Amino acid sequence: MPRAVGRNVLRKEGVEKVTGVARYIDDLTVPNLLQARTIRSTIPSGEIVDIRYDLDPKAFTVVTHRDVPGRNIVALIEDDQPALAENTIRHVAEPILLLAHEDRDALLAARVDIVYRETAPSYDPEASPITFKNIAIEKGDLDQGFAAADVIVEGEYRMGHQEQLYIETNGVIAVPGPDGDITVYGSMQCPYYVHRALKVLLGLPDEKVRVIQTETGGGFGGKEEYPSMIAGHAALVALKSRRPVKLIYDRVEDMVATTKRHPAIVRHRTGVRRDGRLTAVDIDAVIDGGAYATLSAVVLSRGVIHASGPYRCDHVRIRGRATMTNTPPNGAFRGFGAPQTQFAAEVHMDRIAEQIGIDPVRLREINALRPGDTTATGQRLGRDTSALQVLREAVKRTHFKRRRRAIAHDNARVAGTSDVARARRGIGLSLFFHGSGFTGGGEVKLASKASLALTERGVRILVASTEIGQGTRTMHAQIVADTLGIPYDDVEVNAADTGVVPDSGPTVASRTCMIVGRILQRCAEEMRARLGKMTPKEYLRRHGPLVITREYERPTGMAWDDVRYRGDAYGTYGWACDVVEVEVDRDTWEVKPIAFTTVHEIGKAIHPLLALGQIEGGSAQGLGYALLEDVVMREGRMANASLTNYIIPTTLDTPRMEVVVLENPYQHGPFGAKGVGEMPIDGPAPAVINALRHAGFDLREIPATPEKIMAAHVEPQSTQRSRGSAGSP
Repeated sequence: MPRAVGRNVLRKEGVEKVTGVARYIDDLTVPNLLQARTIRSTIPSGEIVDIRYDLDPKAFTVVTHRDVPGRNIVALIEDDQPALAENTIRHVAEPILLLAHEDRDALLAARVDIVYRETAPSYDPEASPITFKNIAIEKGDLDQGFAAADVIVEGEYRMGHQEQLYIETNGVIAVPGPDGDITVYGSMQCPYYVHRALKVLLGLPDEKVRVIQTETGGGFGGKEEYPSMIAGHAALVALKSRRPVKLIYDRVEDMVATTKRHPAIVRHRTGVRRDGRLTAVDIDAVIDGGAYATLSAVVLSRGVIHASGPYRCDHVRIRGRATMTNTPPNGAFRGFGAPQTQFAAEVHMDRIAEQIGIDPVRLREINALRPGDTTATGQRLGRDTSALQVLREAVKRTHFKRRRRAIAHDNARVAGTSDVARARRGIGLSLFFHGSGFTGGGEVKLASKASLALTERGVRILVASTEIGQGTRTMHAQIVADTLGIPYDDVEVNAADTGVVPDSGPTVASRTCMIVGRILQRCAEEMRARLGKMTPKEYLRRHGPLVITREYERPTGMAWDDVRYRGDAYGTYGWACDVVEVEVDRDTWEVKPIAFTTVHEIGKAIHPLLALGQIEGGSAQGLGYALLEDVVMREGRMANASLTNYIIPTTLDTPRMEVVVLENPYQHGPFGAKGVGEMPIDGPAPAVINALRHAGFDLREIPATPEKIMAAHVEPQSTQRSRGSAGSP
């Protein structure tokens, strides 16, 4: 029997999606259905004075905060965000009330006017008087490290919002039951997040709330926490009207009202010897949380842990804070804080190399983390540490050093002629890493569970991990099939339904394969021992039903101090290196990536083609983050909330990608696997900006729009004299 792991088996849901049989939330309907709509604030800061309705109250269901039977909060980490505003408004598009009607046209025609008393908004995260979270990481003696330095390099780096822009917008259907219970169907990543939030909002016990994930058209983190909000709204209307309710956002509402990637400002001050050895790293990071805390604390956490990059240094201080502004709350997005801080780290590394006159590859080789080294939190790295391997493979495959010299020579030749209209090129790289699983003791606190149920043909997987396009069902089935020694086709995957499956934790943080997959592997190991030589049908006939449930177990030796931020931040890390070649049009100042190579070490590719798709997709998303995706905020509102003026990469904007997968197995991952989904977005942006630096454009902010590129033009490196002092920002 052929093994499933390591092979490109057919996706479990592939046929249904390709043939159009798969049904998404807006395809579904139920009898007696109401359509719902959210009435939102139009100001960024102030108080509600009055609400005036221009509608027939008998024809509409109207829900305000007074109709909340439980606590008027969106339960997550902090209890600061109301499901419906009571008096205070903290951002544009804050939900105030809900309307429902049988006819959608009538619903959209209904008018509700809100009278406000406006107050002065705050949009500057550095000047904000409200801090959601402070984190400090310290290692060694910073003063000693700077005293040992020959050169000190400083720099400030800025990143804007980024919109997740999943294909399918947020949507749910809420169906009330006969005994005050509620069932919610929806497009989501984390059914048990929604389950908990509904219990708190509605004041209901576990058994009265059921959440079922429908086929979901993408998430990228944007459907991690936000579905708790929209599900709560639909459920409130359903309970008040005693009828099923559908609430679907159009694209504009989804872009204006939902969470985005946190903007960030990151400052570096780095001590380095003339030979390239880092002696001191001092980093200060501020992320803009928006109006409410949502997941800002954990986004900041991952961000600061990754802030020093995949480099060793004995003396490190990292300070981070997440602050409040009067903009829609920011939240989870693929990478979860690491793209912001690693952008700063990698652009800063190229500036260090330039300041001390060393090759940027050599600088990284000298300082790259190796097995046995310790990270900024003091975690001692294991044998699967692969920073040097991915760096050297990427450099070799792209002939990076030779290509870099050739491009610099060509740019210098053009600069000395009248051929200024000729496109200018540059090549850059980034070295990066990403922790797999929840940070620190997060996996222990989650206590995730997974189950396997024996069927007559094989087994059924019971987990809350969701399929959002990345291949969860397929990958889990491969792990279980090979562990049990049964055909892949004999493994079924149950829907993510809180009424049936255990809480295996959220589908986030590159944990679905490494963490949940390993729990399933343990379930399968026990089931195989229980079956012995019996077939599933024989076992069921003799002994009756069999369900094996196992809970996450932290690997021996791992420890984490959440107060001091010391210890083993993650079970393991993935490692990667990107090389990007770009071309700058000197008429329009637009940038076109013309070559892209990425090398990823992910432990074990359970399904090689799905892993390739994750890497390619995340890399394309990272190129958009670098160059195109400019969220324009005006008076606290996204001003370009449509696909006509929020630009994402198409195939015309994306170069052919060479993807190389290396495997350095992690001993506690299923078949050696680590996480893969998040890491690809960490590297493209700094590689692009470093390529632009090589082309003669000194940029330290993304997205690198044509206006910024034109303003950042400097002479090519080979013709310019040394720029400024080593300490210039």
